[in-house]
Amino acid sequence: MGKDIYKNITVKPIAGSLGAEILDVDLKNLNEETFNEIYSAFVDHQVIFFREQSLTSDEYLAFGKRWGKIHHYPYMKGLDSHPEILEILKTENDTYAFGNVWHSDGSFTEIPPKATMLYALELPIAGGDTLFSNMYEAYNTLSDGMKKTLLSTRGLNVGDQPLASFSGAKSMNQKDPGKTQVRTYHPAIRTHPDSKKKSLYVGGHTIELESFTKDESVPILNYLKTHAIIPEFTCRFRWREGSIAIWDNRCTQHYAIDDYAGHRRRMHRITIMGEESPY
Repeated sequence: MGKDIYKNITVKPIAGSLGAEILDVDLKNLNEETFNEIYSAFVDHQVIFFREQSLTSDEYLAFGKRWGKIHHYPYMKGLDSHPEILEILKTENDTYAFGNVWHSDGSFTEIPPKATMLYALELPIAGGDTLFSNMYEAYNTLSDGMKKTLLSTRGLNVGDQPLASFSGAKSMNQKDPGKTQVRTYHPAIRTHPDSKKKSLYVGGHTIELESFTKDESVPILNYLKTHAIIPEFTCRFRWREGSIAIWDNRCTQHYAIDDYAGHRRRMHRITIMGEESPY
C-alpha cells in the first residue's frame, strides 16, 4: 500500500521508522472511503494516532468493530456495560503498570490480535507515554545466517502467569483465563498478510525456541529482544486526553512507560482479532 494515495485524510509521520498522526478526522463520522484510507495508513505506518476525539463507549466500540471481531483479553474483565472494552487503570495508589514490558499483544494466544486501539481518558500531568518499535526493520537488519535459522523456528509465547504478577494492579478487574490457550508456539518470523513483508515475531512473551535447549534459547532470545528495540526502530507517543492510538500487533512491539508514580492514568482498550495464526 502506497503512502501517496490519501485523498480524504492528512497523514503526518512522527518518526523516521514508524508511526503517523492522522489529522482532522472525526472517528464518529467516517464513510467507507475514509475508513479504507485510515486502514491503508495503518498498514503503511504500523501505528497511527488521532487527537481530540470524543467518543462514547458505544461509539468507540462501533468504530472498533469496523476493524474486525473483538479479541477478549484472558486475564482481565472488560467494562460491565461493554465487556469488549478493557479499562486500563493505574491510580495514585497502584504499583503495577499494565504493558510495562516490550511485547506484541496476545502473542501467547492461538490467534493473536491483529490490532489494538487505546483511547486516553485521564492522564497524569506528565509521563505515561508509549513507545513502539518496527519489527520489519528488526527482521531486515538481521544477518542472513540469523534470518535463515529463524525462518524455520517457532518461539513459545506464554501469558502473564501467574495472576499474582498483577497484584499491584488493584484497580483492574482480574479473571482466571480458564481454558483459554495462553501457551502457544508461533513462527519467530512471520509474513504480514497485507504488506506481504516479513517481520520478527519475538517479544516479551517469548520464553524459548522450539528444538533448542534452554541454554541455546536464552542468549539468542536475549539478543533478538535487545536488537528489536534499538532507538532507530522506534517512535514515542505523548498522550493527550482524547487521543487514540491504533497499532499493528503483526509487525510492531510496544512499551508503556511507567514514570508517573502517584498519579492517575485511565485508558480504554479494544483489541481486534487476527484472521489467522502467524505464518
